[in-house]
Amino acid sequence: MANVTLKNVVKKYDTKTIINNISLDIKDKEFLVLVGSSGCGKSTILRMIAGLEDITSGEIYIDDKCVNNVHPKDRDIAFVFQSYALYPHMTVYENIAFPLKMRGLKKSEIDQKVKEAAEILNLTEYLNRKPKQLSGGQRQRVALGRAIVRSPKVFLMDEPLSNLDAKLRVQMRSEIKKLHEKLQTTFIYVTHDQTEALTMGDRIVVLDKGVIQQVDEPEKIYYQPANTFVGGFLGAPSMNFVDCDIFDKKIKFNETEIELSQEQLGLIGDRKKVIVGIRPEKMDSLNPNFEFSVKVDISEMLGSEKIVYFDINNLKCSAKIDAQKGFNDTITLKINTNDFLFFDIEKKERL
Repeated sequence: MANVTLKNVVKKYDTKTIINNISLDIKDKEFLVLVGSSGCGKSTILRMIAGLEDITSGEIYIDDKCVNNVHPKDRDIAFVFQSYALYPHMTVYENIAFPLKMRGLKKSEIDQKVKEAAEILNLTEYLNRKPKQLSGGQRQRVALGRAIVRSPKVFLMDEPLSNLDAKLRVQMRSEIKKLHEKLQTTFIYVTHDQTEALTMGDRIVVLDKGVIQQVDEPEKIYYQPANTFVGGFLGAPSMNFVDCDIFDKKIKFNETEIELSQEQLGLIGDRKKVIVGIRPEKMDSLNPNFEFSVKVDISEMLGSEKIVYFDINNLKCSAKIDAQKGFNDTITLKINTNDFLFFDIEKKERL
């Protein structure tokens, strides 16, 4: 088992900076998720840890040993790819056993490790099948099995569920999380799917344009985003952001003047304008201290919930409400101002 540390790591392609001076400490046995939009650098970080990409500057440590000049095969890591990367002409057994054969292990030892991995992943009855005879979820479990048999210090996973349908992704999220608990090994997991990030990670790293925006536990990332990018990226629908004027200890929100608490005024300071952030599910509070009506542009049915879209201060916003709640062209929203978050209008950072 091992901790992984990145110190002032930079990655450039010619003059283009992909990873911009990031430092990160990943704890032993932690399940860490790297999340961000396409092109933010999350897969590049994974490949640099694996040794599949050279770093331009900085240092990478695995188990407190600098691995900058260590060959990928000697880093004691296992990489699970998005594409499964299975050998189509080999059986499941042969695919899982392949890395052990390459290391020259005895046949009896290989057999024991393959069968143990198959048992963990519920693949025992499929060991004699070829990959083409398996479902997408079964193929992904084979790829995981091939990683498990190596007993690596660190598992690296690059969007391993992106090729699966929605129902299977939910199932595999649970299986990978259980696998982590069983193996008690360090997992570093890359995804662009915010639901995967929030449900799987012990901690989440939110990236944008090669820069770490926030590293924290899922609940803190969701409810205490460091800036508007994090608040807007995580959550479906994303957090509402409304530019609001401040005057006489009040805030102007949807043409309504709302008095702020002393604590909130302390956060805002002498600012005359702030960005107010509020999650869509907080727009229908059970304990409101003010309410107002808005004209609904469109609504979406999501089973037990509805998403309604509307304008506040000429900005597009949304609310998540009970599907049974009736309305015509307008809807009354109920808000508790304690659910407001405040962001600097220029820096976009949470106050």
